[in-house]
Amino acid sequence: MTLDIRGSLKNTRISNNPLVVVDELLANSIDAFLIRRFSSEESISLKIDLSVKAIAADLLGETYDLEISCKDNGCGLGSEQRKAFLTKDTSYKDDLSIAGIGKCKGAGRVQFFHHFSEIQISSFYTDEGKKIHVYLPGEKDRKLIDESDFVLEERSRGPVGTLIKLSHTLPKVRESIFTARTVHRLLPAEEIKQYVLFNLLQRFVGLKEELGSFSINIASDLNGQKSTATLQPIDIPEHTFTQKITIIHADGEDTISSDLQVTHYKLEESKYSLPRNIVALCAKAAIAKNITSRYLKSKALENNSIDGHFHIVLVEGNLLDEGVNEQRDGFDKIPESNDNGDLFGTTQITFDDIYAVLDDTVQKLIAPPDWSRDKIVAEVAHDFGVSEEMLSHSNTRVKFGDTPSDVAKRVLTNLQEKVVDETSSLLTLKEAVERLEPGSEDFRRRIDDLSWEYASSLKTIDMANLSQLIVRRSALIDVLDLAVNQGLKVQTDTTGSQRRRNEALIHSIFFPMRKDSKEVVDHDVWLLNEEYHYYDYIASDMPLSQIKWEGMQNLFDPGIDAAVNDLLARISEKNGGCRPDIALFHEEGSAVIVEFKAPGVSLDEHDNDLMEYATLLAAKSQGRLRKFYGYLIGDTINPVRLRGYNKLPGSDGFFSTDDVKEPTSQATLGQLYSELLFYSDVVSRARKRIGVYRDRLRLPRI
Repeated sequence: MTLDIRGSLKNTRISNNPLVVVDELLANSIDAFLIRRFSSEESISLKIDLSVKAIAADLLGETYDLEISCKDNGCGLGSEQRKAFLTKDTSYKDDLSIAGIGKCKGAGRVQFFHHFSEIQISSFYTDEGKKIHVYLPGEKDRKLIDESDFVLEERSRGPVGTLIKLSHTLPKVRESIFTARTVHRLLPAEEIKQYVLFNLLQRFVGLKEELGSFSINIASDLNGQKSTATLQPIDIPEHTFTQKITIIHADGEDTISSDLQVTHYKLEESKYSLPRNIVALCAKAAIAKNITSRYLKSKALENNSIDGHFHIVLVEGNLLDEGVNEQRDGFDKIPESNDNGDLFGTTQITFDDIYAVLDDTVQKLIAPPDWSRDKIVAEVAHDFGVSEEMLSHSNTRVKFGDTPSDVAKRVLTNLQEKVVDETSSLLTLKEAVERLEPGSEDFRRRIDDLSWEYASSLKTIDMANLSQLIVRRSALIDVLDLAVNQGLKVQTDTTGSQRRRNEALIHSIFFPMRKDSKEVVDHDVWLLNEEYHYYDYIASDMPLSQIKWEGMQNLFDPGIDAAVNDLLARISEKNGGCRPDIALFHEEGSAVIVEFKAPGVSLDEHDNDLMEYATLLAAKSQGRLRKFYGYLIGDTINPVRLRGYNKLPGSDGFFSTDDVKEPTSQATLGQLYSELLFYSDVVSRARKRIGVYRDRLRLPRI
């Protein structure tokens, strides 16, 4: 018989569990003890001595070389046991009719060679009244272990049992697993004890009678830091609750089911000073997958008692025993989701099916009496506009430990998956909108729900872009606020030239000076009105003669009625360089004129500028432009000098609506709506518009 170590390593991957070697050593020792007890009339109890020694492997003490040994009082390494040790995919234990014996394929020992380059075995067993000593000498980097490598000799002295010593940690393991931080976190004696208690709890409980007054003695020496601990029957708690749950998977007319057993330990903090709560899926009486974070959403909840108690919830059953992988660190044979599909049409229970039943059970076990689902649901509705109906529609469960944000995110994710799955979802949404009744009491709530449902169908990146847009606009408003109040670091000069510079800074926030939308795509004239963000063309400080319309030549044509041309010729002569600070144009025949005034310049001295611009633009556009929106913005105004302006409600500004007339004939060329605004008004209005979105996203102030 020969064990091909390299071949075994190739066919069995390394476990994700950093303490898998401890698991395998103890599991083998317990099995060996059960074999000895079954075949002996002696009244004995299990005894295991586990020793861990770590020595710094480099000068800085960042990596460690480990030596782990495990000595037990099991049956020893007899002929049958040696054959099983040397056989990959062994069925040796399957044929033993011994209660509690671990069923395995022999893959556990492969983990020894994944972590260590040397194994040494010393064992005593009895055979026909003789005591035999079996010894496998330590040898680094073995490629094979043959039956002939074991040294056998008859001896009269020596306790029956086995000592396995693993040494010389492989470099890749030292660098990735047994670093300074993990060694001191995982390998103190008390930490190993707690790990063993958690991981093998169900096995200890099930073997309470068979193991007797057992003791597992743990000694740890971490580069000189020594500690000891002992695991005994007194440490094994009684379970608080146990329940069978039935998992069902339906695929059309095909239905399959499987039973799982849920065992709950609710332990008083004063009696059990545990490091954490745990909810886990077990395979063959040992933890194979920790799912605590599914139910306790933060490390604070996971690592501390809940209402004065620690909780251990363990789930086991044939489904998990058969679905676990060789390394026992997951369930590769159980699909995650019902939408994975199976090439051969096999009906399989999935983790979706398991959690659909398990979640409610675990929720009831670990939630404290004062926890209220209704309170969380109310907060989700208040903070994010997610209603109870949306929770139900998206199959979103609210669990202990959830924050309103957690629930809202899951609702969006679940709705996104739902919309993607249903190819007719957008049509359904359209039909739902058509069926809305504006006069009904739930009209606005239904609009909110439909909006969330549609938004959830957008790609994640689109949602991120929306958030980025709100963050960007919020930051821009804050910059404008600072600039208006001369709070930017560049606004340090208080001279006259700085006053004009302040105007230029404010101007540049809205749109770069002396540019147009052909050169610069982005602008922020939405600060005045969201609608202006979608105008076809924008220009800043550009001569009127240079402004061009999309798809046309010049927007303004000088060929007009002779009488108007004579009049506007004089205006053009006088104002040949006349141009607004910012001008926007729309194909529908509207224009927006924005004029900024330097701080300290009174707006009432320039209130006619907007009408002059509007008259000039109307006359020169060959009737293309007829609707004008004018904004004169500054920080000073003398209301007494204003004529034809009314106060804007809720602000310090003024507005007016006037016909744009040809000066001589008084023919109406269009209409001008104008506003005289303080910079502070612009900031306030923009902040209110963005505030709704900012608050919903819970963005902090910069």
